[in-house]
Amino acid sequence: MLIEILAAAAEAAPQNKFGFKEALEQGGFVAQATVVILGIMSFGSFYILFTKLLEQSKILKQGGEVRSNFWRAPTLKDGAAKLAKNTAYRQVIDDALEAEEQHSKMTDALEGHDWMHGSLARSEASINAKLAGGLPFLATVGATAPFIGLFGTVVGIYRALIAIGLAGSASIDKVAGPVGEALIMTALGLLVAVPAVLAYNWLQARNKRIAAELNGFSTAILANLSSNGAVKPAVPAAPAKAAPAAPKKA
Repeated sequence: MLIEILAAAAEAAPQNKFGFKEALEQGGFVAQATVVILGIMSFGSFYILFTKLLEQSKILKQGGEVRSNFWRAPTLKDGAAKLAKNTAYRQVIDDALEAEEQHSKMTDALEGHDWMHGSLARSEASINAKLAGGLPFLATVGATAPFIGLFGTVVGIYRALIAIGLAGSASIDKVAGPVGEALIMTALGLLVAVPAVLAYNWLQARNKRIAAELNGFSTAILANLSSNGAVKPAVPAAPAKAAPAAPKKA
């Protein structure tokens, strides 16, 4: 009988639920707006990460093809014809060939060389600027997401203090909800910021590698044009073809 009374009393007692959904409901507009903003930041960060990785991978793959096959062509035009249009290395070659055509209009040979060098530098700068697109967003997310989460934390702690003041005591049922909300906001801010910072640093390192490879390629292009095709980088030997198998004797 006593057990039945205790069970009925437990069922009749109010049940306090503590979870992410309940924290958002208790936090109101501020908590919900904070989560929405952090969600947008996180989605944007991962979108930029994957799109930039795809873009960088295409350039790095083309760079390997250029180093192994491009300089085997007799002329730059022949080599450019083998590359896909609207790609980084094709852009550098097209700009170099255009600068060479305009070189004949220069009255001074030194001015012509400077014009070609400047054209290649501008081509590199435009490619690097395109690769850097989106990285400022990652840097902004990495720098501001913890503070946005901290704002939600401050609001949660403030609500906890108000609950304590109204109740007159710091009972766990009055404080657990707002404090849990505050901790969730802190965790979300860090969860958004850390991947953004890691992605920014990783993409920056890959961009520097691409920029160095493009700079070396444009330097080789300039030397080739200035020497009328006499100067070319060393090209690795083509893999030897396997000899056909000898027919078996009957």
